[in-house]
Amino acid sequence: MKKLIVFVAALFALAACSTSGSATAQFDDEQQSDISCMKHQEQTPGEEYFDEGNWDTVVSLSILRYYTSNGTKPYCDGKGASEADEGWKKLYLQMGADQTHIR
Repeated sequence: MKKLIVFVAALFALAACSTSGSATAQFDDEQQSDISCMKHQEQTPGEEYFDEGNWDTVVSLSILRYYTSNGTKPYCDGKGASEADEGWKKLYLQMGADQTHIR
């Protein structure tokens, strides 16, 4: 029994190390369905996002929904897309989305 407890504790420790050491960028979908302009993404997607094996359904649908609904709208500050914005748009297209939905 003691070996089992030690084994389970070791598994939890490994899981904590593997998830906390690989912090990933967060996509901001603004949690609004009707926006008049887009704000710039603060974080650039990491390379792990571009590996289909890592795609999370909830995150993927959030990105697809956001750019399909808002991707042709201007940025609120009147500037062009930032490096972070371009990274998320590249991912959007890699997921198979239609390029006509983004500027």
